[in-house]
Amino acid sequence: MTRQEIEREVKNVFQREFEIENPDMDADLRETYEFDSIDAIELLLAIETFLGTEITQEEKKQAISIRTINQICDYVEKIAKKRNLFSPA
Repeated sequence: MTRQEIEREVKNVFQREFEIENPDMDADLRETYEFDSIDAIELLLAIETFLGTEITQEEKKQAISIRTINQICDYVEKIAKKRNLFSPA
């Protein structure tokens, strides 16, 4: 998978799961979209489905500081690279 595929899937998750169309990649999720901890859990489950692998507790802890969709994409890319799922564009 490439960065472009990751970004496309993350945007699809926001549209499908949270009914947010064309989200701003750099907007603060809490302030702009009223994203809460339940939403974060749903997002992590969607990421696990997309990657086809379970996210470890340590990786989940790393997600706590995420505030933007760009940061989510960075996070997914990092996990994908760690599991050799990432291929450069």
